[in-house]
Amino acid sequence: MQIGFLGGTREVGRIGIAVKSKKTQVLLDYGVMLDHEPGFPMHVPPKEVDALILTHSHLDHSGALPLFYIQNKIPLYTNRLNLDLTQILIQDFIKLSGYYLPFEYLELKAMMQCNRHLDFGVEEKVGDIHFQLFNAGHTPGSAQVLINAEGKRLLYTGDFNIVDSKLLAGATMDYGDLDAVIIESTYANEDHEDRAALEKRFVESAIDVVERGGTVFVPAFGVGRSQEIACVLTAHHFEYPVFLDGMAREASRIIMDHKEFLRDPKLFMNAMHSVEWVDGWRDRRKAVKTPGVIISTAGMLKGGPATFYISKIGKKASNAIFLVSYQLPGTPGRELLEKGVCTIDGKVRKVKAHYEHFDFSSHCGASQLREALRRLGGKPKVFVVHGEEGNCELLANWAKSELGLDAVAPRTGDIFEV
Repeated sequence: MQIGFLGGTREVGRIGIAVKSKKTQVLLDYGVMLDHEPGFPMHVPPKEVDALILTHSHLDHSGALPLFYIQNKIPLYTNRLNLDLTQILIQDFIKLSGYYLPFEYLELKAMMQCNRHLDFGVEEKVGDIHFQLFNAGHTPGSAQVLINAEGKRLLYTGDFNIVDSKLLAGATMDYGDLDAVIIESTYANEDHEDRAALEKRFVESAIDVVERGGTVFVPAFGVGRSQEIACVLTAHHFEYPVFLDGMAREASRIIMDHKEFLRDPKLFMNAMHSVEWVDGWRDRRKAVKTPGVIISTAGMLKGGPATFYISKIGKKASNAIFLVSYQLPGTPGRELLEKGVCTIDGKVRKVKAHYEHFDFSSHCGASQLREALRRLGGKPKVFVVHGEEGNCELLANWAKSELGLDAVAPRTGDIFEV
């Protein structure tokens, strides 16, 4: 079995992995790098690809898939929830970045029509490659891919989390003996705060602000994080108004149709029925004047209703901004955390509201990444991807020195035989 790395090596973004047997080639994910101009993985001629397998909806894994549907009809394997969430994210991506993209809504539509729905644990076969999807615990519907080909077994973790959250059950990593594993390393250099303690601190901080008459704005990713924050507030019996805005509304409606992917569907439905769904500007103006919590995209404060909320909430010292998503360098969210400023009414201004970061990550922290590797059977060759600033090398070196595994941090364009 041959494994080719097309992107997402020693960086976070534009991940793409080619897996090739004697007769068949499949691609695992094909995402974009979200910079000023979108960056793409290495090109693969569509006629050489027999199938695409998607782990989850986030654009760094899915955003370049429509490239394969300009003239072709390649089957795309993922579950229905992933597919529907991917559709809304790519639609938004085309709307915002269409000028830079070599595809349009037409290609996205063709991609949707080529879906082969695949549930967790069901074995599928393309040519001489057999594969299954398993829960990854990262976002609703997110999957790990287990491949059998040429008598070898390969696991691709995708983005994953082995810790249960209020929204999702963690990945179990119980796959028997493996010959190779491709693992992410986003947080190979740091651990996350204990989940229960984090949730308690978050809810208590929110209550503190609201009881003093303030409003808490929570910018959050539309897929996964927004729904989790709503579930956390509901689980802790938060008694004040909670507003839901931005793409989180559409994503939540989709997830409501696929509750079987959730850890606690009843809690999720209670949360969705207790939040106030923001529908237009009148609701937004009401939300910013109401002591309570507003959950809205964009998670890094780049666009969406967040720009309106930050301009209103950020001006008052009695309010708070709780960042709960990863903040990429160069984004307004990172600028707020590091310098305490944000663009308000077209000018860079000091934010008067209290601001804080709560690490509700849906990725494994360093300890969990190591634990996940320990749980794997056999003596797999380890390929470490999807990490910034030395994190890929860091985890590969740990797997080598502590577990005695043959581990590498590949570069883009590298090809390995297993």
